[in-house]
Amino acid sequence: MPTFRELGAHPDIADALEARGIVSAFAIQELTLPLALSGSDLIGQARTGTGKTLGFGVPMLQRIDLPGGSKPQGLVVVPTRELCIQVASDLAQAGSVLGVRTEAIYGGRSYEPQLEALKKGVDIVVGTPGRLLDLARQGYLDLSAIRMLVLDEADEMLDLGFLPDVERILSQTPAGRQTMLFSATMPGPVIALSRRYLTQPTHVRAESPDENRTVPETQQHVFRTHALDKIEVLARILQSEGRGLTMVFCRTKRTCDKVAEELANRGFASGAVHGDLGQGARERALRAFRTGKIDVLIATDVAARGIDVPDVTHVVNYQCPEDEKTYLHRIGRTGRAGASGVAITFVDWDDIERWKMINTALDLPFPDPAETYSTSEWLYTELSIPTGTAGSLPRSQRVRAGLEAENLEDLGETGKARSPRGGQGGKPRTEPRTEPKTRSDEPRPARAPRERNRTRTRSGGAAGEANGQTSTTPSAQPAAAKDRDAGEGDAPRRRRRRGGRGRTRAGGEVSDAVDSAAE
Repeated sequence: MPTFRELGAHPDIADALEARGIVSAFAIQELTLPLALSGSDLIGQARTGTGKTLGFGVPMLQRIDLPGGSKPQGLVVVPTRELCIQVASDLAQAGSVLGVRTEAIYGGRSYEPQLEALKKGVDIVVGTPGRLLDLARQGYLDLSAIRMLVLDEADEMLDLGFLPDVERILSQTPAGRQTMLFSATMPGPVIALSRRYLTQPTHVRAESPDENRTVPETQQHVFRTHALDKIEVLARILQSEGRGLTMVFCRTKRTCDKVAEELANRGFASGAVHGDLGQGARERALRAFRTGKIDVLIATDVAARGIDVPDVTHVVNYQCPEDEKTYLHRIGRTGRAGASGVAITFVDWDDIERWKMINTALDLPFPDPAETYSTSEWLYTELSIPTGTAGSLPRSQRVRAGLEAENLEDLGETGKARSPRGGQGGKPRTEPRTEPKTRSDEPRPARAPRERNRTRTRSGGAAGEANGQTSTTPSAQPAAAKDRDAGEGDAPRRRRRRGGRGRTRAGGEVSDAVDSAAE
């Protein structure tokens, strides 16, 4: 494989990468670097975990004209907060010797640090659509000097409904910019987007069209498991020989919390990441996972994109994925960058038909998974679990510091965490908010009550009209109205505070239910 130096990377960038042990380029990087460095628009398509970030990151860093200007020259748009943090970190490290300033702009945390960074000057902005649009509307983010723009994980932005926001962002950038689009899959709307906003792009693929879309280095196992026995099976898998960091994926936030609590009670160092946790709690769990304070991260699909943690040896689908795309992105957390990994999927009886569709779509050899229990012999032999392993981690092996050893950073969060455990080992979340609550900083409950345009008296008259007043709803921060990038793509929903009745000045009783956007 050619080195980054041989592909034309700037010596300072190559030095920074080599300091991290990155010397040779992977296939997608080898294909994209010469085209991107020449200024051509391109579409990069490759499986997850194959190095797309440096494929566009190195050319973007290299094309910054005189780092230190007042306006950003590079923009990377990503669908989730976790991916935003990851990409910004990778670019900051690669550009550290070159002196390029990079900033992550995403929702769920206070505006002040991001505004301060923009005021001082940023060369490359990595951001989620909602917060980017908000700061641009308020005049804090000037996109008029963008020379290179990247749309990362474009298919995920489509799934989360962000393409209209992406088009608004594109309309605020110069027409002569270089544009690069990266995506694992290319559905019709993403192709249409590329045709509208890319100029004669070159489409590069890191593998042949008929190549299996799963990573060959990842061993895949599929078991038909009973819901009441899943936690017992999981506890034994977590004691298999050679297991390193492990990610466990669940479909629902409630299951995610339940599994995390069960594992903690059994002695495993675990933490949870999902959309009902505050941003501080989510980042705390990820930091603890990266530093090895915990070795089991239980997550909803919020973490299926953007989590690039070395030494993830096992991925467990505790609940069957919804479709083949979700399956690919989940198991893509292991077997990354040429490493080997193990992917295990639990299929409940109710999930058999869903799994058969996934199996057929990916041409996998597991059409009828074996009925498996925590006592099944093949479970132990296939996954190298020592004979006699029980459902709890022996005290002699409980050597991890745990989630409590990681500090909870005060991010001045703009959302509200409703998880019972709050991501803090059962303690309620106490981080102060610096912004008013808004409708969509964090996903809302599924129930959406009717909206009311005005309050009414008991007799049915409008309270505001009775007092000669007009009822209005204070506007929320523009950022939050678009900050659907809480991580799971949940659509914003209205919520009412339940309570008793209040009284108008005229003495009529009115309901004190209020839309959360007005608080």
